[in-house]
Amino acid sequence: MISAEEFLRAHPVGPEADAAAPAESRGGGRARLPMRSRSSWSVRGVDDPMDVDACREAALRLLDAAPRSSGTLRERLTDRGYDADVVEAVILRLAQVRLIDDEAYARSAVRYCAARLMGGRGAAAELARRGVDRGMAQRIVTQAESEGVFEEAAWELGRRYAAKTEGMDPERRRRRFWAAGGRKGHAPDVLRRVAQELF
Repeated sequence: MISAEEFLRAHPVGPEADAAAPAESRGGGRARLPMRSRSSWSVRGVDDPMDVDACREAALRLLDAAPRSSGTLRERLTDRGYDADVVEAVILRLAQVRLIDDEAYARSAVRYCAARLMGGRGAAAELARRGVDRGMAQRIVTQAESEGVFEEAAWELGRRYAAKTEGMDPERRRRRFWAAGGRKGHAPDVLRRVAQELF
């Protein structure tokens, strides 16, 4: 039986081994990139950053787990080690076949924000966190504001705080409501109207 020391002497590892190994064992003579760089990609979960099929499969697995914006998907695939051009090509194709739809995703996220009684500023921050393009996010938030979505959310938040703080000092009730409304990203003028009516 061979000892570990003998095995390592017979089969060295590290940069010296890469230099000593024949070209075929270092990648079949393909002139991609140095072996040390490719091994660092493997640590990040990617054997070949130029593999479009593997990138597409990774993207589909991510989308299967949860809906995502193209921005979030781009970030996740790039973080895994896929080449930026490969990632762009995959995202473009997924958008063409409607597996990614940033606008529908953003509208869904705004509905989620409104259900959590968030305001326009809070919704815009949430969309940015989810990787939605800033211009698209602003357009969809502005449209929701014009439809009164966030004002209704502020009124519902006010009604809940009015019920929760009933019997307290009026100034304290207003402060609590203002603090909650500010955290949720509501506009000050909307909060002022709700506070004057309910508190």
